[in-house]
Amino acid sequence: MHDPAIEKLLQGLSILIVDGNSYMRKMTRMMLMNMGAKSVIEAADGLAGLEQIRLCDPDVMLLEWDMPVLGGMEVMHIVRSPGVFPRPNLPIIMLTHRAERSSVVEAIRAGVHEFLIKPTSPKALRDRLTSIAVNPRPMVKVGDCYVPEPRRASAEAIVSA
Repeated sequence: MHDPAIEKLLQGLSILIVDGNSYMRKMTRMMLMNMGAKSVIEAADGLAGLEQIRLCDPDVMLLEWDMPVLGGMEVMHIVRSPGVFPRPNLPIIMLTHRAERSSVVEAIRAGVHEFLIKPTSPKALRDRLTSIAVNPRPMVKVGDCYVPEPRRASAEAIVSA
């Protein structure tokens, strides 16, 4: 089902893909372009990703966990540094092959908005982007962490697990 308002919203997003695997960057770019995304920027490692955030000011970042130079978790800690990094509130989707529950929890604690397991489907990617664009969650300080405000259902699921 295609909602014209959501289509227009997704088309207007500037999306940064940070992934050390050129094939995965290409596949992700193709999925985004097929959704109508007009502005897709790529970076091959975490350091280049941080530079692209400063230069291009993207609306959303798709971040791989395992990368050369600076890994995804290191990038998360740098980006989620209010007062130090210029875009601490940047919505981030972790797109990785790491499927273990401990990795998901670690990524959430680091401040990712969404978590997707590779290989992902265009529908799953679109759903996560739509979630970020339509229902943005404000960033909050939780202990030493700077994270998106937890969703009620997610918070209850983590507590009851």
